Amino acid sequence: MEVFEIVIALLLGGAGLAALARRFSTPYPALVAVAGAGLALIPHVPALVLDPGLALALFVAPVLLDAAFDASPRDIRANWRAVTGLALGAVVLTVLVVAIVTRVLVPGIPWAAAIALGAIVAPPDAAAATTVLKQLRPPHRLLVILEGESLFNDASALLIYRVAVGAVVTGFVSGWRLLPMIAS
Repeated sequence: MEVFEIVIALLLGGAGLAALARRFSTPYPALVAVAGAGLALIPHVPALVLDPGLALALFVAPVLLDAAFDASPRDIRANWRAVTGLALGAVVLTVLVVAIVTRVLVPGIPWAAAIALGAIVAPPDAAAATTVLKQLRPPHRLLVILEGESLFNDASALLIYRVAVGAVVTGFVSGWRLLPMIAS
């Protein structure tokens, strides 16, 4: 029951930070980052280990749903090259750079494990960037591209992660066996 109580406290803290951000006209993601760093520096804070399915349902799904609700399919279609370039290209590039740096720092780690690590850290939080940028009132096209990218970058990173973990577990990746994984 301790996990439930900690998650509720974190959600309430997030709501409080949102209220503070509106009151002081401060970007909400910046307050969340500062609060998270502050929590990490407090000694003897209990460690929280969440089931991945629970984390997906509580945190990732609502953010993606909100982004999908706000996104315009017509605008995303009009800017599909930039959206897919960021959602796929930037994520793949980040995965590769993290995997290479990981292999240099830890030479014994298998490539598949290094790629899985890269996939974990690859997707940028475009929803946070969009929130900050909305206060600056940038061109509409820039917001459309960032919102569209935030919808697809998590999916591309999760797919790369799934393939890499499969390669770590089985020892190989077969092209034909990837098709059902991509479709699901």
